[in-house]
Amino acid sequence: MSVRLTGFAAGYGFRFDPFQLEACADIDAGHGVLVAAPTGSGKTVVGEYACYCALSEGRRCFYTTPIKALSNQKYHDLVERHGSGNVGLLTGDMAINGDAPVVVMTTEVLRNMIYAGSRGLGTLGYVVLDEVHYLSDRFRGAVWEEVILGLADSVQIVALSATVSNAEEFGDWLDTVRGNVDVIVWENRPVPLYQHVMAGHELLDLFGDDRARVNPALMQLAKQEARAQRDDSRRPRGRNGRGRRTVTFGSGQFGGAASGHFTQRHAEGPRLTPTRAGTVHALSRAGLLPAIFFIFSRKGCDGAVRQLLNSDVRLTSRPQAAQLREIAERHAAALSAEERRILGWHSFVEALTRGVAAHHAGLLPTFKAIVEEGFTAGLIKVVFATETLALGINMPARTVVIERLVKYNGESNADITPGEFTQLTGRAGRRGIDSEGHAVVLWQPGMDPRAVAGLASRRTYPLRSSFSTNYNMAVNLVHTVGRSKARGLLEQSFAQFQADRQVVALARQGSAVQARADQLWEQARCDRGDFAEYARLREQIGELEDERARLRRQDRRAGVLDALERLEPGDLCRVGGGRHRGWMVVVQAGVPGAREVHPLVMDEKHQLVRIVPAELTGPPQVVSRVRIPKRFTVHSATDRRTLARAFDARVASLDESVGPAPSVPLDEQISAQLDALRAALLVHPCHSCPERESHARLAEQALRLEREQQHSRARGAARANSVAARFDRTCAVLDALGYLDPRGGRELPVPGLVLTRIYTELDLVTVEAIRRGVFGELTGPALGAVLASLLYESRATGPGPAQMPDEASERAYQALRGVWRDVGMVERDHRVERGRDLDTGFSQAVWLWAHGADLATVLSQTGFLAGDFVRWIRQVIDLAGQIGAAPGLDGIGAAKLGPAARSLVTMIRRGIVDVSLGPDD
Repeated sequence: MSVRLTGFAAGYGFRFDPFQLEACADIDAGHGVLVAAPTGSGKTVVGEYACYCALSEGRRCFYTTPIKALSNQKYHDLVERHGSGNVGLLTGDMAINGDAPVVVMTTEVLRNMIYAGSRGLGTLGYVVLDEVHYLSDRFRGAVWEEVILGLADSVQIVALSATVSNAEEFGDWLDTVRGNVDVIVWENRPVPLYQHVMAGHELLDLFGDDRARVNPALMQLAKQEARAQRDDSRRPRGRNGRGRRTVTFGSGQFGGAASGHFTQRHAEGPRLTPTRAGTVHALSRAGLLPAIFFIFSRKGCDGAVRQLLNSDVRLTSRPQAAQLREIAERHAAALSAEERRILGWHSFVEALTRGVAAHHAGLLPTFKAIVEEGFTAGLIKVVFATETLALGINMPARTVVIERLVKYNGESNADITPGEFTQLTGRAGRRGIDSEGHAVVLWQPGMDPRAVAGLASRRTYPLRSSFSTNYNMAVNLVHTVGRSKARGLLEQSFAQFQADRQVVALARQGSAVQARADQLWEQARCDRGDFAEYARLREQIGELEDERARLRRQDRRAGVLDALERLEPGDLCRVGGGRHRGWMVVVQAGVPGAREVHPLVMDEKHQLVRIVPAELTGPPQVVSRVRIPKRFTVHSATDRRTLARAFDARVASLDESVGPAPSVPLDEQISAQLDALRAALLVHPCHSCPERESHARLAEQALRLEREQQHSRARGAARANSVAARFDRTCAVLDALGYLDPRGGRELPVPGLVLTRIYTELDLVTVEAIRRGVFGELTGPALGAVLASLLYESRATGPGPAQMPDEASERAYQALRGVWRDVGMVERDHRVERGRDLDTGFSQAVWLWAHGADLATVLSQTGFLAGDFVRWIRQVIDLAGQIGAAPGLDGIGAAKLGPAARSLVTMIRRGIVDVSLGPDD
């Protein structure tokens, strides 16, 4: 052990583990390291050693984290160790001592510094990438690869990861692109973890005495439950036919089966699913508190706290309650009495002083800080949390409780994966405090203990690259190193590294498939001619027919959606086909920006119906206008009759002069090809063969195998240069819209320079809207409302798209939708996946806040949780700040937009938004 390492280790109150010593020695040797170790094992010691080395060498170390909350936490840890003068913090909206030798920052900040060629990189010697397994994140993962590829060769990388099953593969890639990177995998938990199942009032071990087989007592419970279910299923149902209830989500292996194999009894039998209060009491009696209860729902977390408030649960002493109240008052000193009222401060503090709290992304950041400090101090005994708590924040507990092994994954309710289970239970066991950690799964109806044991014993958490070129990345790389070098750099990405390894496996599968196809072609041989040629003619015809139908559907849907969005009350339309063929008048317009636009119309039968896009064969043709009665009410028979008379009169005056609505035109080129192929098919000698259909069945099998083979080869070819090909297509879109040098050089046109500083998912749409003057003379509330539509994404349980708040924002939003559609057409032409749609769900909230509305008004009128409101407002602040600081706005006719954007930031960064240091989780 070197003298420097010995001095460093002396500053800690525990003896370093072998993996920590090995990793620190590698840093001393001038190597980069990848350390993959369980949560709570102390791998951050290795990152802290990099900071120590930088200070001793007179160089700089950047300590990067994926979320602001973790950056804040790490900043305070390093300040305590090295002093505030040596440590800085940069998180996008927070800058403290940014020129310090050790700076903690979010990974995005470092990425932006690399692209900007920041002078701060000049003396950089070390970069710590904490929680580097975030590069699997499909939304933000690319940032880690951009940083790894973009840092100077002289920088030593210290990558810290949770336990992943392919750490060696990731390490091989790091060594390939960085050189001299050592991989250290440590699978020993510093605190042993024991698995349990809580059934009824009893806490049972998941595994038997030999730690290999499932506890027989759990298997017996499952059998008893299944037997009771079978007895109950033979009972006749009541008059209402219900009698039983089937739980409808998940695969069923952990309980709650969608398949319907399990039916929960209501009337008889012991209750095996424990109550929350009962579970808390049981854990308290067993000395297993503090505990984190993972509930995969924000409302579920808040509801659980209310349940315990309504029970006899009290887990703190009077001195502890007083300490918690002091922590709460200290953090919330800036909150007004009215803000406290709307935020439910009294209930929050009441639960807190009992030792109970919730922690989730919808919680106000101030409340989160209170919970985190109280829990870390050992004062809070039970926290109900969503899985975001498992993503790096240092809040370990003695016990982790998982209520259900099913969660909503953004599309449906699905079983949690072994990797997610490992990540969640990794919070159990506090190093230096607990001799062991405990993971408890609550019994659910229909639970299979063997499946739970399989989940708990597996450690499959593979690291998969989510790297994909976006527009901002492309312009920055081209501007920094040129297009050719940028392409070569992207070919070195981890995504490409993994893809290349898969190409070999695909090639091995091909030979067997081709051999079987050759056998089938031999059996389909025809004495009248080349049946393979005939079969391929048939296949071509089928493919072209499918392609024509697909294009018709695609074009029709795009046209229908666009037309429906433009409809206004009073528009008299003609529909050429489908369920609503004929005349109709629009009574209420649809909601712009909604996932489906469903305007309310009166049809020829004088019925009021909602138009669904799928029910139309083509876009409605606006022919004229009908006056809608003032204060028209859909429930008023008089109003409907008045409208019907006006409707009929207007139609009668037009019917003879207006022809039928045009149908969707066919693709003439495809139609001509089809005519030629059908003619060739009819004269082919095999067409008259009496065994034609028998041969055709064999040929179809052979063709299917050949298609599989072609697809396999295409996948291999695509993977062989997938990242570079995506970069080429992205650049083609940028070329088409004038963002890159047409001569292929590094110098960017002014729009490209603006784009280099816009970091958002719809970056290109944002800059194109600026170029076209969409934001024009917008200021304050209207500007904030329109910018919000570029950022916000509706959740299944949160506010969805709504009308824009005023005329100015509505006009700008409609123009912005036009830009979004136009960019989408260019993306389609160059086979680039279209950016997500605009969403107006947060626009009203920004508009109200920018107008000076208080928090109570905003939350009551929009339905947002306080934490979500603060989080989305901060994203609007971030985008407005990017626009306000972007270079070259005057060069694209947007000189006034910069001051307007900066003014908006000042306007909405007030009150609870300004005092809350919001994590970006």
